Amino acid sequence: MATQRLRPFGLACAGVMALWVLIAYAEAGHAAPATADEIKLPAALLKPNPENIEDLRAIESHVKTIVAKVMPAVVNVKPEAKGPGGGGQGSGVVISEDGYVLTAAHVAPAPDKVFVITFPDGKQVKAKSLGSNGKQDDGMLKIMEEGKYPFCEMGKSSDLQKGQWCIAIGHPGGLKPGRTPPVRVGRINAPPGTWVTTEAVLVGGDSGGPLFDMYGKVIGIHSRIGNPLTANMHVPVDQYKTDWERMVAGERWGNPPGGQKGQPIAPAWLGIQNDPDYTGQGIRIGVVVADSPASKAGLMANDVIMGLNSKRLTDFEELRSEIVRRKAGDEVTLEIRRSRETLQVKVTLDKAPQ
Repeated sequence: MATQRLRPFGLACAGVMALWVLIAYAEAGHAAPATADEIKLPAALLKPNPENIEDLRAIESHVKTIVAKVMPAVVNVKPEAKGPGGGGQGSGVVISEDGYVLTAAHVAPAPDKVFVITFPDGKQVKAKSLGSNGKQDDGMLKIMEEGKYPFCEMGKSSDLQKGQWCIAIGHPGGLKPGRTPPVRVGRINAPPGTWVTTEAVLVGGDSGGPLFDMYGKVIGIHSRIGNPLTANMHVPVDQYKTDWERMVAGERWGNPPGGQKGQPIAPAWLGIQNDPDYTGQGIRIGVVVADSPASKAGLMANDVIMGLNSKRLTDFEELRSEIVRRKAGDEVTLEIRRSRETLQVKVTLDKAPQ
């Protein structure tokens, strides 16, 4: 997965819009959401970048409309009881009025397990896990209580284009009472293949949550956090259409990359983001993720990574390649330049947060 660099203006806009959306949804109350036929894209979303404050306001208004439309169907997914095959707490999205829920396979890896589904308004219902495809990380649940539930329409991931705007919603850090599922705005990094990759940053607990296009249609489901943080991975929604009948039948198949059947996808993870503006030798750290292997080993922002296990490194992609081909629990030694000192820092890699 190639390193992606955000345009500085685009990154700033995305961060501002994410904040606007959180406020906007709280203000929206229970207003009736727009239907798909009523939604028209503003011209600002068709430009390479917003050009002025009017463009930003147009995008803000549009995102508010989409969030009001889709938010009621975004749910928290939590096993009713801990145990083998129960998965972990994550997110999901209801995609049918009778209560089918899309999530990640590593959130609900085994069939016939009971989960608690929590809607943004606090309503809780029980759901049963159906089948899952561990290799592609797509899984599904069905709400057990009969009723009519808020739901979102599935889109078509094969039509996505690089640079297209998107919205990610989920429960980073797990369910927090009184908190509406946070919203992040970003763009598609590349045309979809096995995965849809975006710059919409994910956090542990987002897994299984929905990725929307700007019409409010589900185009992907959050799978794992990217390395770097601006290359996050989502299961294309078309994969769910391909696997639908097998999942409804309760089949479980496919081994996660680097894992055994039923285990969560967990590539090795260091937990840093590079400084894209650095032009010197090595890789200068821009961000150290809290509670990551890098943080626990004492790495700091502005440290410059010169090598790994005596191998010289010239760019972040080389470092990323060295990390992802290892497994959680492996120890690596990083050569670090900090001010005028050269340090050898041992880091025990961990599983990437899901």
